[in-house]
Amino acid sequence: MENNDTINLLKECDAGAKMAVVSIDEILEKTKDTRLKKILGESKDAHRALGNELHTLLIQHGSEYKEPSPMAKSMSWLKTNVKMGLDESDATVADLITDGCSMGIKSLNKYLNQYEKASSTAKGMCKKLISIEEKLSKDLREYL
Repeated sequence: MENNDTINLLKECDAGAKMAVVSIDEILEKTKDTRLKKILGESKDAHRALGNELHTLLIQHGSEYKEPSPMAKSMSWLKTNVKMGLDESDATVADLITDGCSMGIKSLNKYLNQYEKASSTAKGMCKKLISIEEKLSKDLREYL
């Protein structure tokens, strides 16, 4: 069903964009390098803006948004605090966010394939989110 696939894909993208914002927020204050902070801040803004677009589309489809799972948020928080507790470097920041990007890209591609009957608009939004994740991952490479 196109409508269900569309709504499901939009919900997963919405949750992914929110998870990215939460993850960047968790790590931003621990970042030392000003340029790295700028990269993270710009990506956070891009994720938030896309999240707002996704939310609007969900409302237009008569659906509610989806929050990231409490388990995913808890695991992210735990991993971040353990790793940063051992090494509070910008390399650790880049490593954590790059891992998150990889997980996001993998999940989003899975959902793109799973919800193959989603509208071209929903698929386009998903691809846009993947692109934001790929750019962030690429921008962080010099900090690894």
